[in-house]
Amino acid sequence: MAKGIREIRSRIKSTKNTRQITKAMKMVAAAKLRRNQEKAEAARPYADKIQEVISSIASGTTGSKHPMLQSRPVKKTGYIVITSDRGLAGGYNANILRAVTGTVAEKHKSKDEYGIFVIGRKGRDFFQKRNYPVLEEVTGLPTSPAFGDIKKIAAAAVQMFADEQIDELYLCYNKFQSAISQIPTVKRLLPLEAPESTGERKLNYEYEPSSEEVLANLLPKYAETLVYSALLEAKASEEGSRMTAMGNATDNATDMINRYTLQYNRARQAAITQEISEIVAGANAQA
Repeated sequence: MAKGIREIRSRIKSTKNTRQITKAMKMVAAAKLRRNQEKAEAARPYADKIQEVISSIASGTTGSKHPMLQSRPVKKTGYIVITSDRGLAGGYNANILRAVTGTVAEKHKSKDEYGIFVIGRKGRDFFQKRNYPVLEEVTGLPTSPAFGDIKKIAAAAVQMFADEQIDELYLCYNKFQSAISQIPTVKRLLPLEAPESTGERKLNYEYEPSSEEVLANLLPKYAETLVYSALLEAKASEEGSRMTAMGNATDNATDMINRYTLQYNRARQAAITQEISEIVAGANAQA
C-alpha cells in the first residue's frame, strides 16, 4: 500500500510540473499571437494600396497580355504550403496537410503533374517522408517573419509560373478567424484574377515609361505580397492554435491532479484504516 501511495504522489508531482510548463507556453503563445495580429494589420495598408494601383492600371490598359493574368492549359500545378517549424499546436499542421493531400489526390494522377513549395519544417518532413515532389523549402522562420524571410521561395514560385514551368499556382495556409478557429484554405494564386473595380472615383496616374511596363513590375510584387499576407495569417493561426492546445492541456492536467489527489486520499485513508485494524486485532489477541 505504501508503494502505491508513493507512486500516486509521484504522479501528482510530475503532472503539476507539466501543468506549469503548459500554462507558461499558453501565456507565451498569447503574447506572440497578439504581436502577429498587429503585424498582419500593419501590412494591410500596403496590400490595399498596391491592389488599388494594379486595379487602376489594369482597367486602363486594354488587351493586357501579361502572363500572370493569362490562363493557359494546365499541365503542371504548383502548391505553396505554409506549415510550422514546431509542434504542440493542436491540429494546426494536420488540418492544412490533410487539405493539401486531399486536393492533390483529387486533381492529379501522377507526381509529374504538380510540385510543392513548402514553408515550415513540419510540412517539409511530411512531404519528404512520403516522397512528394518538393521544389523549394524554407525552414527556421522567426516568430514574427519579415518579407525577406520568404521572398526567395515566393519569387521562385512566381518565376516558374512566368517561365511556364508551372501553369497554375495555389496558396495553402490556415486562415485566421480567432484563437479557437483556423480555416484550412487552398486558393488559386496564379494566374491572378484582375482586381474588381469598386465603382469609386479613380485617381488619374501618370506612368513612366508606360502603364504596361509598370504593370509588369507590380504584378510579381503583388503576388509575393499575397504570399506574405498568407504567412502572417498562418503565423497568427499557429499561435492561436498553440494557445488553445496549451490551455486544453493545462485544464486536462488540473483534472488529472484532482483525480490523483482523490486516489491518494483514498489510498492513504485505506492504509490508516488497515493499520488501525491491525492494532486492534493485535490488542484483542493479547487480551
